Amino acid sequence: MRPRANEAAGELARGGEELAWRRVDGAGPTVLWLGGFNSDMTGTKAQTLAYWATDKGRSYLRFDYSGHGESSGAFADGTIGAWREDALAVIDELTEGPLILVGSSMGGWLACLAALARPERIKALVLVAPAADFTEKLMEPELSDEARAALERDGVWMRPSDFGDDYPISRTLLEEGRRWSILPGPVAITVPVRILQGDMDYDVPWRHAQALSEALTGKDVTFTLIEEGDHRLARPEDLARLIAAVEEVSV
Repeated sequence: MRPRANEAAGELARGGEELAWRRVDGAGPTVLWLGGFNSDMTGTKAQTLAYWATDKGRSYLRFDYSGHGESSGAFADGTIGAWREDALAVIDELTEGPLILVGSSMGGWLACLAALARPERIKALVLVAPAADFTEKLMEPELSDEARAALERDGVWMRPSDFGDDYPISRTLLEEGRRWSILPGPVAITVPVRILQGDMDYDVPWRHAQALSEALTGKDVTFTLIEEGDHRLARPEDLARLIAAVEEVSV
């Protein structure tokens, strides 16, 4: 999908890979989108924020991690640490001034890791179904005997997807992810945080997201449990909540 007419697009070189990005220039703290696992910057929520930024004259940046979307690299080679470094490279080289990090699913975990690494740059976080520590606490416990055998034998398991082709889960991803665990906390993030979580999310159970909200050390944390909300939270009313949360912490 091509960038919108008002968006600049480019690539950022990092570690032999090229990270694709798109930017809307505008006022206020830059809103930085951090997408989910095996997702990309053309998804519904990322696009909705681009429309909002255009309409409101706001600064907005989105990008694809290595091995995702339009960026180079093999998805199977990715790790939480590598994608964290992608996010930090984008922050350091493509943005200036205060940031509002908007993280969805795995992007919620990476937003927290980025905020811990660059606390002086972060004004606020908006997290959608944040999947903190998902490799260890959500994915590994659900592995079947067949999956565990494939990981042991081949170092990779092809995970079925409800949204497309099967995709690879590597043993390295699971093992390396433990290094970046932030739960049960405390998580030393003191800026305002807004968490949006569906009560019918079967990928990230709402109590897991709530545990993150309780682990944050800041005083301005709001956890919103959305009735009949799924993991994607892409209904019109969900997108309206997302925009409202971003506008609330932008003041």
